[in-house]
Amino acid sequence: MKKWLFILMAALLTLVGCSEKEAKKDAKGLTKVSVVLDWTPNTNHTGLYVAEKLGYFKEQGLDVDILLPGETGADQLVASGKAQFGVSYQEGITQARVQDVPLVSIAAIIQHNTSGFASTAAKGITSPKDFEGKTYGGWGAPLEKAVLQSLMQTKNADINKLDIVNAGDLDFFTMMKKDIDFAWIYYAWTGIEAELRGEKLNMLYLTDYSDQLDYYTPVLATNEKMIKDDPETVKAFVAAAAKGYEYAINHPKEAADILLEAVPDLDKNLVHKSQEWLADKYQDDAAQWGEQKLSVWENYAKWMTDNKVLEGEFNAKQAFTNDFLPKKETK
Repeated sequence: MKKWLFILMAALLTLVGCSEKEAKKDAKGLTKVSVVLDWTPNTNHTGLYVAEKLGYFKEQGLDVDILLPGETGADQLVASGKAQFGVSYQEGITQARVQDVPLVSIAAIIQHNTSGFASTAAKGITSPKDFEGKTYGGWGAPLEKAVLQSLMQTKNADINKLDIVNAGDLDFFTMMKKDIDFAWIYYAWTGIEAELRGEKLNMLYLTDYSDQLDYYTPVLATNEKMIKDDPETVKAFVAAAAKGYEYAINHPKEAADILLEAVPDLDKNLVHKSQEWLADKYQDDAAQWGEQKLSVWENYAKWMTDNKVLEGEFNAKQAFTNDFLPKKETK
């Protein structure tokens, strides 16, 4: 976690003299901003591409560049002010806040956690108890072991009987062909890809075993300085993004086509099937798309603290805001 401070400090040193107050305009008088993705483009990001294609950003007076994170992640770029907005996740923002890194979540892209531990049916893993004697392929984060242990404890299983290895950049399907039995995936993408491959998966969702693990992933984020100096731009960005995701909810086929037009290298069948699966999960049971609850932020931070993956005091009220979501008309 301490690497956060070094990354942030290095980024800030390159930005001396820069200010979000100095908003740049393009030739048409639109305010230029950027939003950095958390990963390669996928259906988590569709609403942003829709907002760009259908002119929702332009309607709000914005000229938005959708950027890939590259070697520097979205969180670091947004925290430093190098980018105005980014796609983040609750865990990263929670860890950042306890180190005084000024990230703020401004909208939940997906209302409930759709991730979990997946394995091919042939592995016979249908319960966290079955993790014993198996090999898990991850990316080496302390959080992974804590989540695995949390699930295994619900079935009185011993995490010392689980082999945890760093799988690096291997994708799920390559892992399953090696000596790895299961991995952590988002069903909306990897799970749907498995369906299209005709590969039967056993999926153990985190939310099936703990309410505290029903956190927001992913979210849209900005930084405190942007909120303080230019709240109107933040409001405009969230309004356009909300309209984009609402379109994806109501028109998944058309939204998928927009994503494919922007990123033609993506698999057409996967994008369409994934978009259809996610359509009713963006907003789900929330009053409106993007809404976040204080209890979700507090409960997950408590879980992180209890499981020794969060060090320091965390103020949930400062980590997120619903203030920039469009106001819904009351009938």
